[in-house]
Amino acid sequence: MSADHLARSLDLDAATGVRRFAAFAFADVVGYTILMATEEGRTHRRWMAALDGILRPLAGTHDGRIVKSTGDGVLAEFRTPAGALAWALDVQTRLAAADGAEPEAPTLALRIALHMGEITATDHDIYGAGVNLAARLQEHAPAGGVLMSTDVHAAVAARLPRPARDLGLIVLKHLADPERAFVLDPEVPPARLPSPPDVSPLPSLAVLPLRNLGGDPQDDYFADGVVEDIVVSLGNLRELMVVSRSSTLAWRGRDADPREVSRALGVRYVVSGSVRRAGRDLRVQIELSDAQTGTRLWGDRAEATGGELFVLQDRIVERIVAGVAPHVRAAELQRALRKRPESFTAYDLTLRGLSLIHDLDRERFTEARALFGRAMAHDPGFALPTAWAARWHSIYVGQGWSPNPRIDMEEAAALSARAIELDRQNALALATCAHVRSFLMHDYDAALVFFERALSVGPNNALAWLLSSATLSYVGRTEEAIRHAEHGLRLSPFDQNLFSYYNLLAIAHYCHGNIAEALRWCRLSDAETPRFTSNLRVLIAALVAAGQESDARHAAQRLLQLEPAFSLAEYERSRMPYRDPKIRARVLADLRAAGLPE
Repeated sequence: MSADHLARSLDLDAATGVRRFAAFAFADVVGYTILMATEEGRTHRRWMAALDGILRPLAGTHDGRIVKSTGDGVLAEFRTPAGALAWALDVQTRLAAADGAEPEAPTLALRIALHMGEITATDHDIYGAGVNLAARLQEHAPAGGVLMSTDVHAAVAARLPRPARDLGLIVLKHLADPERAFVLDPEVPPARLPSPPDVSPLPSLAVLPLRNLGGDPQDDYFADGVVEDIVVSLGNLRELMVVSRSSTLAWRGRDADPREVSRALGVRYVVSGSVRRAGRDLRVQIELSDAQTGTRLWGDRAEATGGELFVLQDRIVERIVAGVAPHVRAAELQRALRKRPESFTAYDLTLRGLSLIHDLDRERFTEARALFGRAMAHDPGFALPTAWAARWHSIYVGQGWSPNPRIDMEEAAALSARAIELDRQNALALATCAHVRSFLMHDYDAALVFFERALSVGPNNALAWLLSSATLSYVGRTEEAIRHAEHGLRLSPFDQNLFSYYNLLAIAHYCHGNIAEALRWCRLSDAETPRFTSNLRVLIAALVAAGQESDARHAAQRLLQLEPAFSLAEYERSRMPYRDPKIRARVLADLRAAGLPE
């Protein structure tokens, strides 16, 4: 709808309760519950002053109105999306300017989200699906910033004071489909946000990718991956709750505010830093922050050449643990530290392979296997590339790409067993071995034993939790499967491999009979990576189970385009992983009903 049309539609009397199009905004006070619990009187006074002195007058200035106050926020309506944007920016600017009036008090900061669409309007309220969507979008807005739906962003793009940050598709509470959103981050983030409580009884921590200061974009993969050993070593400690490395890639290349990371990931401590690489020479700078207090606990700067990097990583791990969990015993820390490679080249090749393996572009995926092979040749005693090579063969078979699945199954089994021989404390190797035994070899009992070992040595390993969920689904332990998948996603909510995580949640819910939930997670996985054939199979079955056979047949055609040789007979004989007979029969019946070839 054009801005002129929207303006004319808002000329209707708001008391009639008629349907019309509008632009609207949700604004919410950050940490309002905490502020009221600690300083109720002052918080109420400051919020009323902001509402009456800033939000209401500015709404009138920009041809809008405050529809209602919700106690800790407001719903506002505007003639045009441009007016809504101007109001939001002016409000945030005025609040930021007023922040210095009480320097000892927490900042009174707002999260604002903008959307536009058809509503039902009265004098005192507006209703509609779009209003509900805006309320959910607001939960993802940054403190002091403005979030825009796709429609609003398209309508006001020419009026933005600076480029908006694309958040991609985000999952919204109680809404079936993800939504794309754009954010204008505050130029100066709020200074003293109220501190939320820990979501975990353990000290919780995230390690951000090191910013690549070398100037060569080809080194981005190295800046992403150089913290891998730090994350895994910390994740092996039961005294810490550590978010996976993959999930922190959302902050790649950004000078992130630790408080933003804390709110997004639910952690108290944030490790950040930079790396400058010139050949084999490295300069690493790293610091640990308490994101709830804004305190920088310590910083470390060091230079390393080649293999000396691994000694430096060990020292960083020890420093973090000393700052976050000083009660951790030295013996436990030593046990947690990963076995290091002898070859720096092998380490570098492994990181390059990791940057490609989750991209289901067949050519790039094939290149990842070659990189893992070269890493194993450079250092035959290094477990990491061996474990990931086993994982590669598992995905290769699952995608239907392997010309000889039996050979690839045997290769995956041999590589995963070899990885465990090289490092019996490597959670990735143990989880990969377990998944291969389950998914490819259908040896479920042995797989569950290996998963138990993987989760024992790597309690924070997100992939181990997710892969164990799949095996639990296969054997019919579906409630456990859902819990394991949800915990894995909690450990890595922004993982670069989210399409797989969402798919495993979909499998767990489908097997449990939660068809609506299975469809929701299938669609999220499909939105991330439409080439993932494992997800398409679950999507087809769930659509049939939901009575949406036309959509199921369309999804079946997509599967056949990606895997032209697919047949139900071959799938049942060699790749169908379900042991529970009821689940197995239901999957086959649903796939058959979608018209897939026998």
